[in-house]
Amino acid sequence: MMGSAIVLSQPLQLVQQVPQNQAARSAVMIVRQPDRAPQKGVDHGYKCFVPDCTSDISTLHTLPADKSSQEVWLKFIYDRIPAHVNSKVMICSAHFTPDCFTNQGMFQAGFASRLILKKGAVPTIPAPKMLTPKASTSQPKKPATTIPRFLDKFCQTDAPAFSNKGTQLGVRALSSKVRSKAVQASVPSKSIGTITTEMWPSPPKRARVEYEEEDEEEMEEDFPEESDPKDSDYDPAESETAESPDSPDSADSEIPAAAPEVPAHKDAKFVVFEQCLLSLFERCPVCSRACKVRPTRMGTYISVNQLCPNCEFSRQWSSQPLIASTPVGNLQLSAAIYFSGLSYIRIQRMFKGMNLKMNLYSTFRRHAKMFLEPTIIHKWNQDQNALLQKMSRGHEVVLAGKMRADSAGKTLTYGSYSMVDLQTKLVVDVQLVQSAECEGKDQMQTEGLRRSLERLQESGVKLSCLVTDTNTPVQTLLKERNIRHYYDVRHVAKGLSKKMEDVSKEKGCGLVKKWNKTICGHLHYSATTSESGQEKISKWRSIINHLQDVHTHDDPIFPQCHHSQRLTKDSSRWFQPGSRPLCRLEKVLMNQRVLSDVEMLSPHPQTSTLQSFNRLVSQFAPEDINFPFIGMLCRLYLAAMQFNECRSAVEKTTGRAKHTHPPPSAHDESANTEETFSYIANLMDRLFEEVVHDPVPYLEVLQQIPVPQSEVNV
Repeated sequence: MMGSAIVLSQPLQLVQQVPQNQAARSAVMIVRQPDRAPQKGVDHGYKCFVPDCTSDISTLHTLPADKSSQEVWLKFIYDRIPAHVNSKVMICSAHFTPDCFTNQGMFQAGFASRLILKKGAVPTIPAPKMLTPKASTSQPKKPATTIPRFLDKFCQTDAPAFSNKGTQLGVRALSSKVRSKAVQASVPSKSIGTITTEMWPSPPKRARVEYEEEDEEEMEEDFPEESDPKDSDYDPAESETAESPDSPDSADSEIPAAAPEVPAHKDAKFVVFEQCLLSLFERCPVCSRACKVRPTRMGTYISVNQLCPNCEFSRQWSSQPLIASTPVGNLQLSAAIYFSGLSYIRIQRMFKGMNLKMNLYSTFRRHAKMFLEPTIIHKWNQDQNALLQKMSRGHEVVLAGKMRADSAGKTLTYGSYSMVDLQTKLVVDVQLVQSAECEGKDQMQTEGLRRSLERLQESGVKLSCLVTDTNTPVQTLLKERNIRHYYDVRHVAKGLSKKMEDVSKEKGCGLVKKWNKTICGHLHYSATTSESGQEKISKWRSIINHLQDVHTHDDPIFPQCHHSQRLTKDSSRWFQPGSRPLCRLEKVLMNQRVLSDVEMLSPHPQTSTLQSFNRLVSQFAPEDINFPFIGMLCRLYLAAMQFNECRSAVEKTTGRAKHTHPPPSAHDESANTEETFSYIANLMDRLFEEVVHDPVPYLEVLQQIPVPQSEVNV
């Protein structure tokens, strides 16, 4: 099954047209009567709906599209406007005065096969006032040399208010593609005339429509033409309209009550196969003849132009609505990929595997620059302003900052600096720094922090303290701004754990590995249970005695361990005084650099929230993909929107961690947080209700973002 599949939106749009010379008029249904007697039990299923109408005039007119005219027609038929209207309501030409038609003279002269109503024409002649139509008869034909297989005749009636004249039907009225030839033969009779008509050729099987890949700005077109019906005795002048199994008054034919209008981007979508779709347009709904079908595709959008060569009926069907010449489905697919933080290349691979049509990458990038990125920037600015305004009205806040280095290959490309409120665990600011702006990673981190502090200061947020990694340039910047600075316990513990892992690999130092986790937990305990820097140092120093099974200390600030005393007979689990493993471990844990870091450890909730956020950023902006500056910034904002939404939905309550265990990991902390995606629906609403109609104000905001010069020159 290699047929193309197309995504369609609901409800389907159907634009029905009539020939150009009949624009804005009601559709016409023609029922042609053959010369030979019709078969019994055969009914074409269409009739005039005017009560007591017995006219045999074959021209039927459907309800006009104009609402005011439609109401007049319905009142003429029912004396009221019914709640439910049959979809097959028709009125014959006998109920209209001659001045209601645009081609009355041509019809009487035989140059038109049907009467065409003027725009706004309404029926005025009721059934009781109609004259009984009298079919005019023609003189019997003389014997002919060649007997035709069938003959075409018009049923001519005497219409009220004007007289009918005998006319001869022109060949052009048949609207067929075949030629008629007149053959004259000499026979012993006074008048000889025979008209022979070529039979309709048997149609070939409709070939599968092939679509080529769309160009950058052009729509694809294919022009398969449907041939005529297979019946060799079939002629357009003798055709009857398709028979309906239901009666015109059937409940299934009633027009249902109008449902509430749903925005196009919220409408349900379906996957439709190509052959199933095009089969709906093979036959003319008026005369049931085969039609010319011309499909046009652009991305997920497809339109079908249907033209009947027999009765000139035409219509255009579109799979999606358009907004400013942009198909809604194409734009929404690009938005769904971008807003969800997915990769276009991976989605394209999935679509190709299913032979499902989608946008080109150039179309995706054009949508991103014109509509999607301005929407993301505006939504983040609005959310951030509301959050910072709320923070500025409260007390001083405790924030944590961390930089995530983004590299394409081995080259450092971007550095994203994030700020999180440690009380609410919400991302309050994200700054993106390009490597070309600074000389190294430390300078990128300092620049990102400086921009975040300026953003908070502009919003009036009062900062109590800031928790960061152990970075000297950052420490210098905060000291200049007179901001209390703490170190992240997890960052310090991670560095010590790596050093202890190296010591444990030395000969005779295997016991160090068994105590690695406990020592890191003691570091967390020292930071969170102390009120001063000196108390943190005293508690940290006690770990050396604890490793030797000594739980009383000479330091008056922390004279003994707070844990319960446990007796053990296994001396191998403790370090021996003066042993090489203990000396090596003491050198790692008690050097002056470590003691200085311990004194500045944060007593506040730790920065595992930042690690969870950076892990989410990796999903929105994988390191193996090189994004442009604005694209990378928008993906950071999207990650922040989803992260804050999840944190607001589920507020996790944490107690004080035990000192014998490390704090919960970032993975464990977010394990029970249910992901929600309301931010995507909000972005979609803003995109289709505001941005797509007037993108200029949103583009102006985006253009105010300072982009590095290296990005501008690309």
